[in-house]
Amino acid sequence: MAGSMTPTELRERFRSGGEIAIVDAREEGSFHERHLLMASCLPLSRLELLAPGLLPRHSAPIIVFDAGEGLAERAAARLTEGGYTDVSVLARGVKAWEAAGFPVYSGVHVPSKAFAEVVEHEYGTPWISAEELAEHQKRGPGLAIFDSRSYEEYHSNSIPGAISVPGAELVYRFNEMVPSPDTFVVVNCGGRTRSIIGAQSLIDAGVPNRVVSLKDGTMAWHLAGFEVASGATERAPEVSAEGIAVARQRAEAVARRYGVPVIDHAKLAEWRREADRRTLYVMDVRDPAEYRAGHLPGSVMAPGGQLVQETDSWLAVWGARVVLIDDTGVRARMTASWLRRMGWDAAVLDGGLDSARLERGTPAPRNDIFPLAGPEPAAVPPSELQSSPAVVVDLALSRHHREGHIPGAWFAVRARLGAALEKLPAEGELVLTSEDGAIARYAAAEIGTRRPVKVLAGGTAAWKAAGLPLETGMGPLASEPDDVSVSARDRPPAERERYMREYLAWEVDLVNQIARDADCRFRLMPLG
Repeated sequence: MAGSMTPTELRERFRSGGEIAIVDAREEGSFHERHLLMASCLPLSRLELLAPGLLPRHSAPIIVFDAGEGLAERAAARLTEGGYTDVSVLARGVKAWEAAGFPVYSGVHVPSKAFAEVVEHEYGTPWISAEELAEHQKRGPGLAIFDSRSYEEYHSNSIPGAISVPGAELVYRFNEMVPSPDTFVVVNCGGRTRSIIGAQSLIDAGVPNRVVSLKDGTMAWHLAGFEVASGATERAPEVSAEGIAVARQRAEAVARRYGVPVIDHAKLAEWRREADRRTLYVMDVRDPAEYRAGHLPGSVMAPGGQLVQETDSWLAVWGARVVLIDDTGVRARMTASWLRRMGWDAAVLDGGLDSARLERGTPAPRNDIFPLAGPEPAAVPPSELQSSPAVVVDLALSRHHREGHIPGAWFAVRARLGAALEKLPAEGELVLTSEDGAIARYAAAEIGTRRPVKVLAGGTAAWKAAGLPLETGMGPLASEPDDVSVSARDRPPAERERYMREYLAWEVDLVNQIARDADCRFRLMPLG
């Protein structure tokens, strides 16, 4: 049984400087409302899929919390069943933390977003407004706009004329993209974080150009009444040997300034041998396509710009070792320089992909450490489910369910599946599914019902691969779809602009919240 911890005990444990993971067992939508600053969201509904990556060392100290609704106790028990040996529950959860006078935060990826606001405040990162950028566009040549989000986000919505250059690629590809020192460079994202970090990366690297962030990103562009493009495909060119040499020189100077350690393969092997005593994350920060083409075995795909933007989605154990890998050292050094300033013990593997037997593709998530809570459920192939209709319950994330689900399937949140079953039709065979079937299998084995429960073999992915039809939208609901945090852009059109303004105001105010938080681990060393 997991132990219990008071807010004061948790704070003292966090401040001691040793390893600690603070995880919230609620759904992301509830996590969004209020949580502890340095927490990672580990929903009970998807714990088996996320825990092995977030919590790679089974003996690391883990504190689980919720808002007092009992999810933390269930999650702690499940972690213990998976072999985790030092698991505690924050008594009464975030309510007790707040009652003790300790700060709570709303939003997602708060450490990263608050960090960017501190960067802008402390370094004076220059910016330009959407209206000023529009005026520069009218003047013609001499302007470059780089969208520092993932390519998928850029492709969905972007500023006309912008080029997709995800954050860690900016310094790496800059020499190819901007041959003239007279070009005015604007870095944007959807809001503020990656605009600020991207622009400051180029400034830190000493590029000769004038570089600014776009204040409030594409949201500001939209709110100013300018056209937002959909379907853009412009990408940065491949990097020449000369471009790599220039980028490496710049990145090495930044790494020296911020004390980024560089290790060799022998040291990494030593750290791997010690991974049962100190948590180790090994992360490949290149473009996803490069990772899939060949990566170091045991490394995780974590594109550098996204890693800095959503650090809590990859790194849950504070005080852990973090080793970053790429092919030239540029992207790893730039990313490590930011992680170290955020408070992480980040290092770079020198010659990360040299003389190594590389793996291709994307490794399947590890969930084999968690035993089933009951007998192996019977599986139904897609063809059989199509020919013999049943009551289908989809436990996928609501955003995935909305994009395409089995016709007639009910949406439900796995952590509340017991209550959801009461809303389903009383007649008909019950079949659970999820994205690839893994969560459905765990859920079917653990629910207590006299009604026979089966799972769809291979999940909705297998149904889709068989060429069977899908429905979009939410369809019938057995649970409220509060499992994800809905972005301002994904809100209904009538509400979108209000949410954009509220989100931007929230981001800007984070610097004030952080200034009052004694637990913050940011350490922005002076430039120069």
